[in-house]
Amino acid sequence: MSVKERKERERAQRERLIVATARELAEEQGWDAVTTRRLAERIEYSQPVLYSHFRGKREIIGAVAREGAAEMAAAVRAAVSTAHTRRDRVAALARAYLDFAERSPAVYDALFDLDGGLAFAQEDTPGELKDAFAALLETLGEVAGDGVHPGLFTETFWASLHGLATLTRARRLPPEDTERRIELLVDRLAVI
Repeated sequence: MSVKERKERERAQRERLIVATARELAEEQGWDAVTTRRLAERIEYSQPVLYSHFRGKREIIGAVAREGAAEMAAAVRAAVSTAHTRRDRVAALARAYLDFAERSPAVYDALFDLDGGLAFAQEDTPGELKDAFAALLETLGEVAGDGVHPGLFTETFWASLHGLATLTRARRLPPEDTERRIELLVDRLAVI
């Protein structure tokens, strides 16, 4: 291995460590606790080393969001792959999405509530975000209904899921009724 390859590998490892540590700190104490000073202390590197990877917290949030989008897409696809009917696939998608939001609230916030400097629904949208939307579209496009644009239907269904996730996390909706809400959403919105 050349010196250049070793340095690139070490740089990639440091970057993964920074992102993983930011996620861990955000999940433990919230995003307000994620500062370059705290990250530098936790990973035992200087702040200039952090800044050689990310210009600041915003870019770190963006890196967490990209990673989280890939994880969410994988979770949705895995859940859908075990379902047999279209209705079961849509319900599995909804459960996987809401489970992801509940299980990884800081990552969910990085994806949808915080400014990570990422473009959504644009030409320059990162591939991970496009793939997360594609994971939803693959299933929801099947149940959009005649004359309904699959992308618009997916956006509307996704907005409903995001609302449920956000309101449940904020304790505005009782979590014990989540399954009933999923059933209503699937039965009333999707054309099965």
